Amino acid sequence: MIAIALVTINATAQERKKDAPQGEMKERMEMRQAMTPEETAQLQTKKMTLHLDLTEKQQVDVKTILLAEAKTRNSKMEEYKAKKEKADGVKPSKEERLKMQNARLDHQIEMKKKMKSILNAEQFEKFEKTQGKRQAKKGRNAKMKMHRD
Repeated sequence: MIAIALVTINATAQERKKDAPQGEMKERMEMRQAMTPEETAQLQTKKMTLHLDLTEKQQVDVKTILLAEAKTRNSKMEEYKAKKEKADGVKPSKEERLKMQNARLDHQIEMKKKMKSILNAEQFEKFEKTQGKRQAKKGRNAKMKMHRD
């Protein structure tokens, strides 16, 4: 009886641990959505300044790029929400998904070019490593999500 009770308690505790990160992630996403593009750009610029040791001029240039990026992202999110409400669960076609992915990748290439023009070689290398880690993390999270579903 005691062994069964311990196994049950252990299983319940592990279930809660799995759900905790997902709840934290939702909370962080809601906080990010509540921020203005200016606040988002300012925070990202400060993080990059700490990580890459940016000069004053670089900070101004990076903040300008990140502000434009944040405004674009907010408008795309609003557009996506409106489209999602209107579509009633209809998923985009293969051509639409391909078009969206190409646009996203073109945007990433453009962003990379802009950052390369602002940062020196050492800073850009650090920036690339950070971006690579983020992409890898996104890939792992997507795989984990697919296995849960």
